[in-house]
Amino acid sequence: MITPTPKVYSVSQLNARIANLIASDEELQMIFIEGELSNVNINSKSGHMYFSLKDKNSVIRAVMFSWAVRNLRFRPEDGMKVIMRAQVTVYEPSGQYQLRVEDMQPDGVGVLAMQFEQLKKKLGAEGLFAEEHKKPIPAIPKTVGIITSPTGAAIRDIIDIIGRRFPCVDLVLAPVLVQGEGAPAQLTNAINLFSQSKAADVVIIGRGGGSMEDLWAFNDEGLARAIYACQVPVISAVGHETDTTLCDFVSDLRAPTPSAAAELAVPNRFDLLENVQNLFRQGIAAINTQFEFKQAEIDKLSQITAAHSPLDEVEKDLELVNSFAVRAANAANHSLDTATAQANELFTKVEALNPVAVLKRGFAYITHDENNVSSVADVKSGDLLDITVKDGKFQAEVK
Repeated sequence: MITPTPKVYSVSQLNARIANLIASDEELQMIFIEGELSNVNINSKSGHMYFSLKDKNSVIRAVMFSWAVRNLRFRPEDGMKVIMRAQVTVYEPSGQYQLRVEDMQPDGVGVLAMQFEQLKKKLGAEGLFAEEHKKPIPAIPKTVGIITSPTGAAIRDIIDIIGRRFPCVDLVLAPVLVQGEGAPAQLTNAINLFSQSKAADVVIIGRGGGSMEDLWAFNDEGLARAIYACQVPVISAVGHETDTTLCDFVSDLRAPTPSAAAELAVPNRFDLLENVQNLFRQGIAAINTQFEFKQAEIDKLSQITAAHSPLDEVEKDLELVNSFAVRAANAANHSLDTATAQANELFTKVEALNPVAVLKRGFAYITHDENNVSSVADVKSGDLLDITVKDGKFQAEVK
């Protein structure tokens, strides 16, 4: 019997054959695999990422090319547990099999939550959340800027509360999308516009509550940096009290809700009036104190000079002092009454400018596709209009 001569492989031939065997296995051309990242290294020139994937008992090398790395929505780090879509390949020069990764997602932690924590850590390290950078909110602003949706509940709450607390303030609305693809850019542009124009003394940015996905526009890095650089104080009012976004950390003041932001942005007019009255009362008390002090000095002087009997001169001085005291008290009371009357008259006048009061008088706020309607040229037959009145909103069709 003739024994066949065994085939002798070169190293390259063996590695090539193993590579062909793996490449011919269709199941290995796209697999999903989970494990823990280690030795993560992104090449600064090529952008390719090299790393290992391991579990309790084994480890395998992997590579992710730059085009796939650019599509990641988080930054891979050592110790992260991930799920990957990959192809099993052989790197023939070293005879080592590896994973060629096409996609990667965190395992056990939502992608958005991972992005949020990583970006929060990054911006915090850069000092964007530092307390010493935060600007004070003006005590009595003349103009309040509002960045929110023109049709949401937030704008109605803000207008109503500011109208009741301090109706003489001017409101400037920058209407924007508050969720969706175009929202971050519109929010950022609005912040930059207020910063450059200084059209307001303080700016409220926010929206009503929602899921993390709904609020995600307020976690945009560009928006956070714009708020940090804004020349006007910013109050963040995103979602409910339990919601937290990057806007809350970088803004000069965080409000738990849009309604709370309105209360923080302006003072209460009745508190201001009471403060004015208290100041006048303190002034009158100070005058009375000085009068009593001077009276005591006069009494002491009268006793000292009694032996010399300058009674006539003392009585004249005392009468003059009493006259001045009465006039001063009358003047103070008159000033208090005049100031109180003027303040009440001013508040009565500005109350008429309250946007909510305008709606109560029968006027309406009309929008079409979130755009204000101020002329018949803004609509056409068949358009559906959103009409807001004092107690709600309804739609009407243009005929």
